[in-house]
Amino acid sequence: MLQGINHITIAMSNLDRSLAFYAELLGMKAHVRWDTGAYLSLADMWFCLSCDTPIPNQDYSHIALTIAEKDFTAFATRLRKNGVIEWKQNSSEGQSIYFLDPDGYKLELHCGNLQSRLAALTQQPYSGLIWL
Repeated sequence: MLQGINHITIAMSNLDRSLAFYAELLGMKAHVRWDTGAYLSLADMWFCLSCDTPIPNQDYSHIALTIAEKDFTAFATRLRKNGVIEWKQNSSEGQSIYFLDPDGYKLELHCGNLQSRLAALTQQPYSGLIWL
């Protein structure tokens, strides 16, 4: 039986640049690096950077990272001051900033969780919403 997400690996083109982005700008904990990659963590999530040719998707697929509401504005300001590219404006429950990493992977910084999203859906359901 599945127990959860084990880790996330992304291909990146420049290890130094990506390690600085994820560890220094976003604040993930860096554990090890080697010639072609690095392991980081965020809370219990294991995150791997792997040197390869990045080909980010052109669809809505993205990685969302949780932040406390009290920290959101300052962190979003920090991202913008560091020139991150925003790829979407938030239109759903909870504060969010949607931004790209140095290789164009889509990320989201989000206040809230599944329970707050489900609660919001009781007030503003999506088109065709069916509760399971």
